[in-house]
Amino acid sequence: MRSLSIFNVVSIAFGLAFLYLPISILVIYSFNASRLVTVWGGWSIRWYEALLHDSAMLEAAWNSLRIATLSATAATMLGTLAAVALVRAGRFRGRTAFAGMIYAPLVMPEVITGLSLLLMFVALEQLIGWPKGSGALTITLSHITFCMAYVTVVVQSRLVGFDESLEEAAMDLGARPATVFFRVTLPLIVPAILSGWLLAFTLSWDDLVITQFVAGPGSSTLPMVIFSKVRLGVSPDVNALATIMVMIVTLGITISAVWMRYQNRRRERDEQLAAAANL
Repeated sequence: MRSLSIFNVVSIAFGLAFLYLPISILVIYSFNASRLVTVWGGWSIRWYEALLHDSAMLEAAWNSLRIATLSATAATMLGTLAAVALVRAGRFRGRTAFAGMIYAPLVMPEVITGLSLLLMFVALEQLIGWPKGSGALTITLSHITFCMAYVTVVVQSRLVGFDESLEEAAMDLGARPATVFFRVTLPLIVPAILSGWLLAFTLSWDDLVITQFVAGPGSSTLPMVIFSKVRLGVSPDVNALATIMVMIVTLGITISAVWMRYQNRRRERDEQLAAAANL
């Protein structure tokens, strides 16, 4: 039994080192004073200062933030509605085809998705004159298309395990279906919706393949700029940018963990109060 526990500890240590040691090295070398990323030249914040004066990088970061926010919000709204239709609408004509189209982006290669979206935008521009060229709009529409599938899966998994007796009790008391959804169902699936939004935001922020197909002049996103820089050799300012992104993600995870712990404690307290009231 002792040897098994030692094996588990060693396995966990190797797993954590494999995942986080490269990130730790990247963070350390972002403070490297040398221009060569593989040669340590002492501690310095010069590359963070250089990053603040890199207009192309800052503009790409702003484009990525704006596109990811819009894409995640729209994908969350559409994905939530799709999940409700698949779980609550029962069997309707075309349900299988609808579910297949929703889940297709999950298994479709990004190259195929990006090429098909590009051809669709070109055909629409020739037929109705919209959208006019490639840019932030086409990138946003493309990100909504594939992010919606992930949101649907997350919200649907929550609705499948949802206690329908709560909705039935509300309708027995005279509430309309819309009121039941907004006053009963929606508050209980908010954690799943928030998780879907965060997942969609991350996927949109990180996407490179699909974005390269549908992007146009002046609409470069942060992954596109980083990829173009890396092809010419890793520069220290890229390490600084990656470190900032790691810190932002860490802060977001910490806030989310604290919020989830607060929600769990609140739920436990409400259950205890309900049990005491029943007694």
